[in-house]
Amino acid sequence: MTSPIASSTEAGAFARPLRTAGAFTRFIRHPLTRIGLPLLILLVIFAVFSHLLSRGPEHNPEHIYPDGLDSLGVPHSPGGGFLLGADTLGRDVWTRLLFGARLSLSIALCAMLTSTVIGTTVGLLAGYFGGWVDRTLTRITEIVASLPTILLAITLTLVLPETWRDVRPFSDLNLDPRLVVAIGLVTWTGISRAVRGQVLSLKEREFVEAARALGQSNTRILVRHILPNVLPTVITLAVLATASNILLEAGLSYLGLGAPEKPSWGSIIAEGQPYFSTAPWITLSAGAAIILAVAAFNLLGNALTESLETRR
Repeated sequence: MTSPIASSTEAGAFARPLRTAGAFTRFIRHPLTRIGLPLLILLVIFAVFSHLLSRGPEHNPEHIYPDGLDSLGVPHSPGGGFLLGADTLGRDVWTRLLFGARLSLSIALCAMLTSTVIGTTVGLLAGYFGGWVDRTLTRITEIVASLPTILLAITLTLVLPETWRDVRPFSDLNLDPRLVVAIGLVTWTGISRAVRGQVLSLKEREFVEAARALGQSNTRILVRHILPNVLPTVITLAVLATASNILLEAGLSYLGLGAPEKPSWGSIIAEGQPYFSTAPWITLSAGAAIILAVAAFNLLGNALTESLETRR
């Protein structure tokens, strides 16, 4: 005979996938998803296949084309072999945008994973154990959240050793791990607060009490019963955080804190700004790419939020 406690625990476990499936269906059918998802897929295609979609046989964003500048040194305008024009050195802007998409999106996504792991872990521990654990972690969260994000990210990027750029797999992917770590360490507080608030409520629920009565360990309760219930919120906040990470990475690259030999959207804007009056397409194209990427993640994040609220 199945005990009531076991039945309660199993009911809590099986109800979640059904509710999540309904939320996923609403998310896919949401009007914002129909705009944001194709846009994101397009950006990912550009980033993944940048070496195939770029101009010329070299497929090199740093390649200088002899016809990229006229006799007076003015960059080639969009058209005539240069889809989005050339920059002030004669490099193809379209090619640099494609490779910039790969770098900017990769850093933003890696930083999102970093902040999500940190924020979720801190929120779970603070909310579940309470007491001095909660007080300590909450104070740390408040201190980090009170600091200016961009200034803290700049400081961390400058403090972290430059030799990290040679660490695999970051070196193989041409990513600067300093940016990933810096952005990840300054953007986890929002996820932590949201997770903590949910865990404070969930740990008093019947299915958690049933798991304790069955003698399950705290680790198993957190991983098996509490984490799946906060995961939809974590995913939503992670998607929205990616949009913020793109802006933060662009700001750091604009200030010259990224890999100088690799194009990113922020560095392209910085390179084109002094020549905005004569070659505005350099800055505008990179700015448009940032706007589209941020819009895609924000649209998907808002669609997720509304889908989950409908579920509740």
